[in-house]
Amino acid sequence: MAIILVRAASPGLSAADSISHQGTLQCSTLLKTKRPAARRWMPCSLIGLHPSDVGRPSPAVYSSLAVNPAGEAVVSSEQKVYDVVLKQAALLKRQLRTPVLDARPQDMDMPRNGLKEAYDRCGEICEEYAKTFYLGTMLMTEERRRAIWAIYVWCRRTDELVDGPNANYITPTALDRWEKRLEDLFTGRPYDMLDAALSDTISRFPIDIQPFRDMIEGMRSDLRKTRYNNFDELYMYCYYVAGTVGLMSVPVMGIASESKATTESVYSAALALGIANQLTNILRDVGEDARRGRIYLPQDELAQAGLSDEDIFKGVVTNRWRNFMKRQIKRARMFFEEAERGVTELSQASRWPVWASLLLYRQILDEIEANDYNNFTKRAYVGKGKKLLALPVAYGKSLLLPCSLRNGQT
Repeated sequence: MAIILVRAASPGLSAADSISHQGTLQCSTLLKTKRPAARRWMPCSLIGLHPSDVGRPSPAVYSSLAVNPAGEAVVSSEQKVYDVVLKQAALLKRQLRTPVLDARPQDMDMPRNGLKEAYDRCGEICEEYAKTFYLGTMLMTEERRRAIWAIYVWCRRTDELVDGPNANYITPTALDRWEKRLEDLFTGRPYDMLDAALSDTISRFPIDIQPFRDMIEGMRSDLRKTRYNNFDELYMYCYYVAGTVGLMSVPVMGIASESKATTESVYSAALALGIANQLTNILRDVGEDARRGRIYLPQDELAQAGLSDEDIFKGVVTNRWRNFMKRQIKRARMFFEEAERGVTELSQASRWPVWASLLLYRQILDEIEANDYNNFTKRAYVGKGKKLLALPVAYGKSLLLPCSLRNGQT
């Protein structure tokens, strides 16, 4: 299920691997240590798609075909992403049937307690920048908790490349090098201690490299694209930068042993939460993005509402804008509703942090409404009091039986 990543530069946090004026990768201030010598770890065993693993089409795929400007039918973004969902679900189901043996060598050529220090540093970063989520992870088993921290840190470092203080120096070539580092850590050759934590994680869980690559593709999109013609394009962007996090996390979070839901439906719900979170980010940050020359709203829907880029840049709340925003918020809530059904199917120890993040992020939409849809000059946020009130509610929801048992689904 998705980990919350706020796509904005964080005060005091430099990019994970920022780019200098000469285009050289620089060591992260997240690391606080020198780069260790290259490790020789065994690669994670990744299992391919088996025909028997392909289930029924998910309700999440609202349309399988789109039409391009020439009037030709093309595969929609939702269908393309669902194909990735099927692959991830197949990987997890195969792992459950035939557990992958721990192929890591006993001697990992690391200092004593080196891996522990790497995971601890990931935990410190998670605690500093995602306090509520971090608190929820403390209910997980130690192995799952540390793995989620490692995934969170890699995602944050990746996001900081294009949204951090050194974003102006990032080039497509720099992202290519970051992807090469990703490939190296998936084959047991991490570059630094934070990479080492993720490399160890992927040796313990059936995590596929595809969602990680897709997130980097989302960063590439941010370098070259500032407008989205329709929701099909925006959906793919939301998948790249946020839906991927859900697909990365499900193998670690685990599915409840008593759940009767299909693996595909749980992955689809995780994807939906990532999409909902990113749509919420977009609606919250309209004014901030406009000041950077970016508009993450479907151009065709703006035109249908009688709005243009110029209206966004002017930043005046009108009835047309209010009506447009109501429709956008309704769509985001639909994705949150789909995500809710999947949260209950997770392993019980993993549900609390996901419920907490879902409830808190969904409240941002309420705050946009409370601000009379002024997301040009007012930033919608959930106050500390409301956050504290949401935690026991999230904990209570985490104790409920899976929806598939309560509703008699198969």
